[in-house]
Parts: sequence; C-alpha cells; structure tokens
Amino acid sequence: MSQSWSQLYVHLVFSTKDRVPVLHPEISQRLHEYLAGIFDQIESHSLKIGSAIDHVHSLFVLSKNLALCKAVEHVKTGSSKWLKTLDPRFHDFH
Repeated sequence: MSQSWSQLYVHLVFSTKDRVPVLHPEISQRLHEYLAGIFDQIESHSLKIGSAIDHVHSLFVLSKNLALCKAVEHVKTGSSKWLKTLDPRFHDFH
C-alpha cells in the first residue's frame, strides 16, 4: 500500500476579549515572534503572523500529530500567559 501525503493550511484569527484594543505596535512584533515559537514547539510551521490592535491573524501548516483544537488551545493559552507577564496592563488579558 502506498503512503498518502497531506498538508493542511490553517488561517487562525482570534481577538482580544471584548475586542479591547491592547495590541499596540510596540508589543505586536514581540507577540508575533512569541507566537512563531509556540508554532515551532507544536511542530506546526507558521507562514505568516500579523495583528491589528484587537486581533491576531496567523497562517500555519498544522502538524499531522496534533488536532486543530489542541493547536488553537496551545497558541491562545501560551500567548495569553506570556502577555500577562510583560506588563501589569495585560493582567486582565484574555
């Protein structure tokens, strides 16, 4: 039996809680780099990461070893925890 090959591209968009405008330009670049690191950890190659003041876009290739819901959970939880450690104004970030 021959092997099959698949590659799933995902465009993930998630917003800040209540669309609060907290992702200012001075934090956005650092956030994008941190998100790229999270994608590397879960073996899902990030192709493009960008953000607006109240939401984030990311295009990535989903790992064949990970369910999409788990990938989203890792990305959102990891980025939220990291932002809360940066500055007291992100303490209530969700």
